[in-house]
Amino acid sequence: MNPIFAKLQTSVFEEMSRLAREHNAVNLGQGFPDDPGPADVRQKAADAVLHGWNQYPPMMGLPELRQAIAAHYRHWQGLALDPDREVMVTSGATEALAGALFALIEPGDEVVLFEPMYDAYLPLVLRAGGIPRFVTLKPPHFRITEEALAAAFSPRTRLALLNNPLNPTATIFPDEDLDLLASYCRRFDAVALCDEVWEHVVFDGHRHVSMMARPGMRERTVKISSAGKIFSLTGWKVGFVMAAPELMRVLAKAHQYITFTTPPNLQAAAAFGLGKDAAYFDGMRAAFQRSRDRFGSGLTSLGFEVLPSAGTYFVNIDITGLGQADDVAFCKELVAAHGVAAIPVSAFYAERGVTSVVRFCFAKHDSTLDAALERLARLKAR
Repeated sequence: MNPIFAKLQTSVFEEMSRLAREHNAVNLGQGFPDDPGPADVRQKAADAVLHGWNQYPPMMGLPELRQAIAAHYRHWQGLALDPDREVMVTSGATEALAGALFALIEPGDEVVLFEPMYDAYLPLVLRAGGIPRFVTLKPPHFRITEEALAAAFSPRTRLALLNNPLNPTATIFPDEDLDLLASYCRRFDAVALCDEVWEHVVFDGHRHVSMMARPGMRERTVKISSAGKIFSLTGWKVGFVMAAPELMRVLAKAHQYITFTTPPNLQAAAAFGLGKDAAYFDGMRAAFQRSRDRFGSGLTSLGFEVLPSAGTYFVNIDITGLGQADDVAFCKELVAAHGVAAIPVSAFYAERGVTSVVRFCFAKHDSTLDAALERLARLKAR
């Protein structure tokens, strides 16, 4: 067996979900909404599977979806994309990430990773033969610094992988951090692989700016997005990849030999959804922001130290003030003794890193959030 995967432990998401089931807990661990997603988009998928084409679609994606992707990002982010040469559809953003890593790095190439990070990044980098170089981000603001980049980049750096907005910290990197990273990518002739799946789930009037739009980055950025996150349909696994033709030519070869294609009815529905007017996107953000505010305010009123949440489905607390220094132990006790499942943020670091931050998913019904707060109140009272 391949040792990279054979040695991996059970993921913290699977473990906490199992404990939530065993203890009949309120599960605020895994990041998916209670809501079934927009009815018109789901109806489009149903109609397409009943009345549309269900054989292999084009490997690069349905033309209507690729055109919709280009139009969507022209409108929302000012990107000029050629739908025929610079856009590809994958079976989820994770497939897009895997394909990009397999296509763009060779054994011995160094890859800069910003931790805390999505748990798939490190094993995929290792399986592709890459050597990880970590930039460790710390609470409460999780900023990128010149000192950290100078230590991580080298002449062997081939690629930097950035998630913005950042899961699990709910951080949106400010322009100066992105410009700093862009300057290092240009200086070391590295590709920026940008996981931007949370780009529409941002709050407080923020508008996402892609790394691809920053000076000198158009030809060296791979942008990855997700219909599952845009439409709160996390099970659909429809990813979008955008890159300059020179990069896309190789990215497409990796995709061809991983999944080859993606269900055509879901592609048709995603194309329809991307064309929805601003009212949908504004309403979606407002609804999630309201849930963030409801749950965050509840946590604050109970005396928890709540960290800023600028985007994603998540809000974090710092447990240091509770006399706790081990987020894993805290989360296990929380689910077993108090019936609330959360995620220890140390699980998103290569070697545990920060151990004082715990992540909750607030993309739930009010009744679910209120039930969690009621149980957390008993924890604080104790």
